[in-house]
Amino acid sequence: MNLRASYLILFLFGFGTVFGQEIKSPNGEMQLAFSLDAAGAPTYQLNFKNKPVIKSSRLGFDLKNDSTDLIQGFQIINSSESTYDETWTPVWGEESEIRDHHQELLVELMHQASKRKINIRFRLFDTGLGFRYEFPVQENMGHFVITEELSQFAMTGDHTAFWIPGDYDTQEYDYTESKLSEIRGLMETAITPNASQTPFSETGVQTSLMMKSTDGLYINIHEAALIDYPAMHLELDDRAMVFQSHLTPDVQGDKGYLLTPAQTPWRTVIVGEKAGDILASRITYNLNEPSKIEDTSWIKPMKYVGVWWEMITGQSSWSYTDELKAVKLGVTDFSTVKPNGRHGATTENVKKYIDFAAEHGFDGVLVEGWNIGWEDWFGNSKDYVFDFVTPYPDFDLDGITAYAKEKGVKMIMHHETSSSVRNYERHLDEAYQLMKDYGYPAVKSGYVGDMLPRGEYHYSQWLVNHYQYAVEKAAEYQIMVNAHEAVRPTGVARTWPNLIANESARGTEYQAFGGNKANHVTILPFTRQIGGPMDYTPGVFEMDVFNGSHVNSTLANQLALYVTMYSPLQMAADYPENYMRFPDAFQFIKDVALDWEKSLYLEAEPGYYLTIARKAKDTGEWFVGNVNGFEGRTGEVKFDFLDADKTYLAEIYSDKADAHYKTNPQAYEIRKVAVDANSVLKQFSAPGGGYAIRIREASKEELKGVKKLK
Repeated sequence: MNLRASYLILFLFGFGTVFGQEIKSPNGEMQLAFSLDAAGAPTYQLNFKNKPVIKSSRLGFDLKNDSTDLIQGFQIINSSESTYDETWTPVWGEESEIRDHHQELLVELMHQASKRKINIRFRLFDTGLGFRYEFPVQENMGHFVITEELSQFAMTGDHTAFWIPGDYDTQEYDYTESKLSEIRGLMETAITPNASQTPFSETGVQTSLMMKSTDGLYINIHEAALIDYPAMHLELDDRAMVFQSHLTPDVQGDKGYLLTPAQTPWRTVIVGEKAGDILASRITYNLNEPSKIEDTSWIKPMKYVGVWWEMITGQSSWSYTDELKAVKLGVTDFSTVKPNGRHGATTENVKKYIDFAAEHGFDGVLVEGWNIGWEDWFGNSKDYVFDFVTPYPDFDLDGITAYAKEKGVKMIMHHETSSSVRNYERHLDEAYQLMKDYGYPAVKSGYVGDMLPRGEYHYSQWLVNHYQYAVEKAAEYQIMVNAHEAVRPTGVARTWPNLIANESARGTEYQAFGGNKANHVTILPFTRQIGGPMDYTPGVFEMDVFNGSHVNSTLANQLALYVTMYSPLQMAADYPENYMRFPDAFQFIKDVALDWEKSLYLEAEPGYYLTIARKAKDTGEWFVGNVNGFEGRTGEVKFDFLDADKTYLAEIYSDKADAHYKTNPQAYEIRKVAVDANSVLKQFSAPGGGYAIRIREASKEELKGVKKLK
């Protein structure tokens, strides 16, 4: 790191500006201007190629029970600028190496009335900006409570946005595409039912928020390194087109309890001339700390199947019996009740999944509903709901473990908490120790329903701290965590890479609850996945599901998700028998990699289409995935990313000409062509469709008789 001498620059770059200074990104295309306005309020402005992206926007805090808020009346007491350039290696990811190259500005402020100090640290990258607040140890500030953080993001116009309603408890919504000015009028229809939800405003939306300006600039607002702080939403002033941060409150309405020294998460603004620039940015990870786990050899990407989709679709149940209205753990005797005959997590059924996983090369098997307590698990505000260690009578924990080990398959644990967080923490050590003893390398945790303690929200500071506690505790036992219904990720997986996946968005399960919008998967990479991988649970081949719902996707689109919906933990979600109906298509799921050396974003327009090429670690194979929106489209892929002196075999899994996500979803075709760095593919994708390609080096014998793609 290269530290320059501290300095202050006095100049004018806006009406009412008193003091200010400017830094540029390493390539000079991003410019950040910081100033105090005439009232002594901190402000910033972000430009890209000398055009405003964020107009002059205020920064500050409203504090509880405090006569003097940290809003205006500041003076600059010092500032410093530095340059940083480092390349680091993630444990898993979309790239094998990530470069962190930024210019930093640290501004130290004194609030004149209260003599309190607050620092604002800006980091400017070639792809955007991160900034956070820091509260140093000081005489006039120890413990304090936040009523609201007042970070503004002033837009330059009425941008097109891809948004979901601001909500303290869920992100499980379909995305709405609209102008910013239209959010208020569309909010009521955008709020669809959920097991736990608390929308808060007619113009409140969640991050990561993806936008496109009228002149074609792509802008993304999110946060990074969410630690010991509530999740941030955005509240829009739709007259001035200014977003302001809106933190998730606790049961008392307070937003955050801090004590010095303290720092907030980073607020991020990613900017690009192409939509793919947003996906290629690594700002979110770069603003998190390096891994705190020294030995990461036990953290391994996994491909899995599981006893899950049959429950989601209603074919089987999580509960063992229908006779019990209530379960009291340690008292209820399950040996005396009649099984309902629909329980999914039976020894016999699980062994079938283990056999299937072993035969087809899958790493693991997830089993839900194995542990007692599912008869009254939801909707009863029940504290002692699960113990996470006691199996139902028809699930032989020891026998299953031995059988899986014999077959070379790892079992994945399931911990549904029913949002009874105190109960989960009460049992964590014992539950993780059981996993360690039985050789379970990963856990899928769940937080369905309203929170206990009552009145808390899924995204408040207390719950954010719980999710973090569970991940850090899991690391002590060398366990990977895949958290569902938890707070959306913010790059914390760089620091704790055992956080191998999250749900925290509307996933495949909703395809069995009435369906997702057919363009949903063209938006998620630009929103939810800005913070980290998603356990979307793709791979459904039978679109007319057991309960009468319909999966709004073609079969080829489902294959493409293994490339476009990045996760080092990937599920083949459908029933094994459905894969056996389409063994040629299933081959792609078996072949596709989980961990990547390089990722290229070839075509991208959120809501409409997305094409990604990824190079697998170790094998050197390339995989391409395309997902498409509501209208059929023919896209183009240039294979100039391949080595210039080699010829490859490309296996293309695509929609047929008459495919359609609603009327003909299983119409696909598979063909093989020879390609090199000069080849160009023009490929049709159906409505709700797509394609998937495996590209590998092949011998002359394999290429013999295969048509060359020009």
